[in-house]
Amino acid sequence: MNVVVKTQPFSLPPLPYDEGALEPTISKRTMGFHYGKHHATYVKKLNELVAGTPFADQKLDDIIKATYLDAGKAEIFNNAAQAWNHTIFWACLSPKGGIAKGQLATALERDLGGYEKFKEEFVKAGADHFGSGWVWLVSDKGKLSIETGHDAVTPLAQRKTCILTIDLWEHAYYLDYQNNREGFLKQVSDKLLNWDFARQNFERAG
Repeated sequence: MNVVVKTQPFSLPPLPYDEGALEPTISKRTMGFHYGKHHATYVKKLNELVAGTPFADQKLDDIIKATYLDAGKAEIFNNAAQAWNHTIFWACLSPKGGIAKGQLATALERDLGGYEKFKEEFVKAGADHFGSGWVWLVSDKGKLSIETGHDAVTPLAQRKTCILTIDLWEHAYYLDYQNNREGFLKQVSDKLLNWDFARQNFERAG
């Protein structure tokens, strides 16, 4: 991943673009709430939870792996994972959009039936997911798959590599699309996915 998240005290990483740069697909108003309120709250809460603990000196990735499935540390996991998930999500979007190329395009063809088939299945998986969560394009030892996770669950915790993700929580789309999550997913998949970032993630994953 080429997303750097600071160690304690954790801070809200800057967006890679202005809040209005993704309009009209994602409005500046949505970005103001999503990034400026929701993402910021996860970071603030995480700092409160880890203050005075050994986690305060650890990397965000390590906290997520260490607290996954530990019921006594569920609140730390949820806030750490959501802080990480959102940072990755912003990097997965670009006003320029793009298409899959190179080794990643070859892998999409091999594992998921090609670029257009991937988009169709990615949107369907996200639209069919019940409740809050995330839809992911994941690499596991070089093999691509589409997965969804509930709430804050992330492939990072399961030792898989995130190639792309879209947020399925209502705060990601409700102001712009109301209950039309599928419409949101289609628009983002068609217009905003950052395939250069995805390619870099895939090539690093080996």
